[in-house]
Amino acid sequence: MPILHWVGRTRFRAVPMRAAARALLVAASLVAASIAADGASAADPGSVAPVPYRVAADGIPEPIGPGAGDAARGRALIAARDPANCVLCHAVPDAAIAFSGDLGPPLAGVGARLAPPQLRLRVVDSMRVNPQTIMPSYYRIDGLDRVAPAYRGRPILTAAQVEDVVAWLATLR
Repeated sequence: MPILHWVGRTRFRAVPMRAAARALLVAASLVAASIAADGASAADPGSVAPVPYRVAADGIPEPIGPGAGDAARGRALIAARDPANCVLCHAVPDAAIAFSGDLGPPLAGVGARLAPPQLRLRVVDSMRVNPQTIMPSYYRIDGLDRVAPAYRGRPILTAAQVEDVVAWLATLR
């Protein structure tokens, strides 16, 4: 069964599932290597269960983290290979990031296309927008399959980190 691969501003093309599976295996091996290297995930070693949030239409209107997000910290999270690893699948409009993916939509202009509540939902739980996505749910913990042991029962990103990523994405106009 093919999946859709972003190839332009509004176009997708079918890609064999094998290519998508390879990309996911690379992502999983990077996370596993990181966990093995330091014994814990860099996401948040003392993480607790996610705080509740409300989905309205196609977004999460209220911030889930304490206070406003910090765009500089969000950029650092997106550029880092752990914990978010966004650059594995998304082209990032930043000359300092030498290698980035093309499996997901490019992030250039995402702040002009989507409002912060829409960005927040896509980071928190992209499967609510597209059930067939291969993008991980960075803040949801229930109803997921094949979750790495280090992330069982805890989100990949903390609420504050989600807000930081949303703050940076919103600057990409």
